Amino acid sequence: MQRVRMSLPYYEEYGWEAEVVTVDCKYVDFLQDELLLEGIPANIIIHRIKALDQRLTSKFGLGNIALRSLNSYRKKVNLLLSEKKYDLIYFSTTQFPVCILGAYWKKKFKIPFVIDLQDPWHSNYYENKPQNERPKKYWFSYRLNKYLEPLALRHADGIISVSENYISDIKTRYLELENRPASTITFGSFPPDMRIAVQNRDKFPPILLPDFISLVYIGRGGRDMHKAITPVFEALRSGMATQSFLFSKLKLYFIGTSYAPAGQGEQTIMPLARTYGIENQIIEITDRISYYHTLSTLQVANALFIPGSDDPAYSASKIYPYLLANRPLLAVVNADGPITSILQEYHIKHIYTYNKTPEVTLKIMAFLMDLLTGTLELPDYNMNTLEKYGAKNMTKKQSLLFNNVLEQLKSS
Repeated sequence: MQRVRMSLPYYEEYGWEAEVVTVDCKYVDFLQDELLLEGIPANIIIHRIKALDQRLTSKFGLGNIALRSLNSYRKKVNLLLSEKKYDLIYFSTTQFPVCILGAYWKKKFKIPFVIDLQDPWHSNYYENKPQNERPKKYWFSYRLNKYLEPLALRHADGIISVSENYISDIKTRYLELENRPASTITFGSFPPDMRIAVQNRDKFPPILLPDFISLVYIGRGGRDMHKAITPVFEALRSGMATQSFLFSKLKLYFIGTSYAPAGQGEQTIMPLARTYGIENQIIEITDRISYYHTLSTLQVANALFIPGSDDPAYSASKIYPYLLANRPLLAVVNADGPITSILQEYHIKHIYTYNKTPEVTLKIMAFLMDLLTGTLELPDYNMNTLEKYGAKNMTKKQSLLFNNVLEQLKSS
């Protein structure tokens, strides 16, 4: 959703008139944020559709919003395509089952479609993991994704992804895509969001404890981040052992670490903290918070933390709000991941890879000392990079791929 939301103000500038088809919010069980509408131009046409009531479908084990809305999408878009000439359908969502409709509409209406892989759709990442490290309903979702992915991707006319690795994997898996347009386009930074967050700060309940120094991460958790978090916990344990009076003033927050409904999330970071004996300095809140509540919290934190995944294909799509918050930033990432080069382009000073743990732990210890003594400097970002990864430039890249898709079809 965020990709399209940030692009809507710019599509027209690059020759594309966008209309959005989305599920009406009253059918959605995700955390909602009305402020997201403030960044959408008033002239954008939004078609809202129904979905099956989750209270009914959950009795049969069907809660997924994509599956609950699939038939409504089919009916609505069928109607739209029958009444008006459209050039292309763009799927930009992590609710991937909806994408199978692309092949259906392509056959029925001769309209091309592009899929945006913000995450991997079908992945073997968890296959060699213990049962307790796999997501809930993994058995079902793994098999569903394995079946549905080829139904959509074999027929896609273009692919966009936040990670080059995702595109490589898909093109290896589906030889039909070898010569079809594809582009690696990260999420973009959208400065108006920070202004909206500031203007509405009084609407959000404070999360950070007022009498402590805060180091904050907001985003999903998971054991795949333990390698990146470990050197931070080692540094904190060392600090507590040698200068407990100073380090006891620090609270390290992990907020919104679970995708589960509110109150039902399982902590994945606190168990690691307990093994280091630093659980009193760690606060893990599994419940998600709204997008602008997130931005507001990042803006008032003393410093921010970005942990990477041990999956080299992982691309942290939420790094740009961290950069726009203009707070001191600590990043511990996978050396082989795409996030590393992006942060280096921004001239982030405190970015480390977790595979050099003893050396990295000492550097993190120095970062924490500077944070606690108030000597950390605010970041001085590369302004050319800010523009390069801005939402406007990311929209331009999307539009170029759309154009490429149409040109290729015209010449075929």
